[in-house]
Amino acid sequence: MQQPHQWTKEELAARRKRSIVIAIVLVAVMALFYVTTIVRLGGNVADRVF
Repeated sequence: MQQPHQWTKEELAARRKRSIVIAIVLVAVMALFYVTTIVRLGGNVADRVF
């Protein structure tokens, strides 16, 4: 049976940086969708009758 892979400090640092970049991109896409939705709805949101 093989031994589990031991991560080096360089590999862990690269993994952490990659995770941070992915998180930033994900938040940016979510913000873009949110802003796009608000802009497309515009003032029509206030005119709705519930």
